Amino acid sequence: MPDFDDLDLRILEQLQSDSSLTNHELSRRVHASAPTCLRRVRRLMDEGVIEKQVAILDPTKLGSSLTAIIEITLDIQTIEALQEFEAHVAQEPAILQCYRVSPGPDFIIMAHVADMPAYHAMAHRVFTSQANVRNVRSFFSIHRSKFETRVPLGTEGVRPHGV
Repeated sequence: MPDFDDLDLRILEQLQSDSSLTNHELSRRVHASAPTCLRRVRRLMDEGVIEKQVAILDPTKLGSSLTAIIEITLDIQTIEALQEFEAHVAQEPAILQCYRVSPGPDFIIMAHVADMPAYHAMAHRVFTSQANVRNVRSFFSIHRSKFETRVPLGTEGVRPHGV
């Protein structure tokens, strides 16, 4: 378990809600001095706790209106075969998330594409062209009722050191 204190968690909570906060505004919200806040954020970044800071875009406003949830089963599940598939999938811009799962299929993949023809082209390019892919099962979102990027902190998940 990482060694986070309450200030680390307050900083992380604020940055998960709005990573564009200035250091001054962040320090005001977490009740810490600006130099302390800056030092903590840099440490959290250096340690890889904060992987990156991004803007979250609405895919429907950018012409990517079809969300596909895809189950993939491979014929061969050696570590090399799994890693090779992951490397292949990582090259596809339409694929936003790839999870190795158990039990059931080998992978669950989330993809955003413009429409069904774009999905078909992506599926052929990424899945059916691979000799090791045994089964592809796709589901298409008709409504997104929740989408969250934050990691639960405090009582919901990660707790401060000593709690």
